[in-house]
Amino acid sequence: MRRRAPRRLLGLLAAPTVALTLLSSAPTAVAEPAPAPVAHTVGATARTLATNTPVVFVHGYTGNASNWVTAMSVFRASGWSSSNLFAYEYNSYGNNITNAQGLATFVNNVKARTGAAKVAIVNHSMGGLVSQYYLKVLGGNTSVSHLASIAGANHGTTYAGACLIYTTCQQMYPGSSFIAQISAGDETPGDTRYSTWYSACDGIILPYTSTRLDGADNNNVPCQTHIGYLTDTVVLGAIARFVAS
Repeated sequence: MRRRAPRRLLGLLAAPTVALTLLSSAPTAVAEPAPAPVAHTVGATARTLATNTPVVFVHGYTGNASNWVTAMSVFRASGWSSSNLFAYEYNSYGNNITNAQGLATFVNNVKARTGAAKVAIVNHSMGGLVSQYYLKVLGGNTSVSHLASIAGANHGTTYAGACLIYTTCQQMYPGSSFIAQISAGDETPGDTRYSTWYSACDGIILPYTSTRLDGADNNNVPCQTHIGYLTDTVVLGAIARFVAS
């Protein structure tokens, strides 16, 4: 494939309004009255979504908490309080093992702050690698009720060839030892419920089926771009319902 300069790749992988301040990891949320939980009908019985589970959002390469503005809005509209919505930020140019260790600490802090036994994780792009390492290698599945991976680079992407000067991109390239470690054996360990969303129109996750996880509910979106997911209220609404199930 044609190699591109790392700086050009950053622009392609980040939303237009994304800043590059990535090192803050303290959970921040402002409490506000939660909307009434959304009721869905299952047969003849109305089921209220369980919206008290804290949700931790994990951005992709070069992203940050601002990537999740629309997603958090959708979750609030579905019944979550802002005090149960958190965005984990990490160093996109560092090491995904370190990033996963930071996620472990972040989740423990969220659990302590909210009193919850488990959290749900929603990730995007390289955030899939950070999340999978945490759940599988670090044993984080015992602290996670639901894992939703949006265009996750779960089995790598050849697009990472454009930024191989960074360890995170080396780890994100198909066939890396990092990918081998999180893909070996059971890809969906523990009692965690796993679901993925992927699309042939992604353009960044190559091949686009890389997002799929064995043992997960894998959802093929007819056509959505890599960054487009972050503002796709239909997909984000489906993710909110999955997390609340």
